[in-house]
Amino acid sequence: MTNVLVCIKRVPDTAGEVLLTADEQALDARFVGFTVSAHENCAVELAVRIGDAIVLSLGPTDTVEQLRGALGVGATAAVLIEADPVGYGPADVAREIAAVVKAHEAEGRTYDLILLGNDAADTGDFQVGIRLAYELGRPVVNGARTVEVTGGIATAHGDGIDGVETFEVPLPAVVTVLEGGVEPRYPTITGRMKAKKTPIETVEPRQEPRGSGRVRLTLPPAQPSTVDVLGEGPDAAAAVVDLLQRLGVAR
Repeated sequence: MTNVLVCIKRVPDTAGEVLLTADEQALDARFVGFTVSAHENCAVELAVRIGDAIVLSLGPTDTVEQLRGALGVGATAAVLIEADPVGYGPADVAREIAAVVKAHEAEGRTYDLILLGNDAADTGDFQVGIRLAYELGRPVVNGARTVEVTGGIATAHGDGIDGVETFEVPLPAVVTVLEGGVEPRYPTITGRMKAKKTPIETVEPRQEPRGSGRVRLTLPPAQPSTVDVLGEGPDAAAAVVDLLQRLGVAR
């Protein structure tokens, strides 16, 4: 069976209004919940389909919530690198993940494939997968929609300029995943109950973080919106017909 390590991150739910912290270094999550990005949900789904999925995250103690969510949909074990992620840049995160992988290898627990989300939903970092592959000396494919493993080869499919691109890399390998290639499953009641009972391995960071070197995050400007008032009551009927004709809905 293929052993798959899938890395996720606890991030603020950006479905509502997005705010920044006072130092502009992170998203302000005081008024929203926490979740896992769509990219990473798809990575978890692929990991469960491919083989024995182990989920890992670097974050505070509350990250256990997101790890148990992955356990609820089929991951068999979970690892938490307990740390404040705000002080960790992509190189720091990659180094800590690599340290866990190497420690597990020394214990006889090896990972044929490591899956990550293509980018971080809160900070937009795209670097962790590439840096992790470099740390481990493994081939890497970025932006895959789907991944299959056959005979020691990982086949990753993604979108290219001229259509679908396919890459084959020998295992062990690292692949970052974009949403849209698979439909993540929802946890069943049985899965949730099992996830609550599954012990989570907690480890301490190996080194002090160097940080990202980020100056600040910025929010894109709000998109302007306009409203055309067509009228009130029966007097608006003619304007509605004109609008539908312009839209090509009516003739």
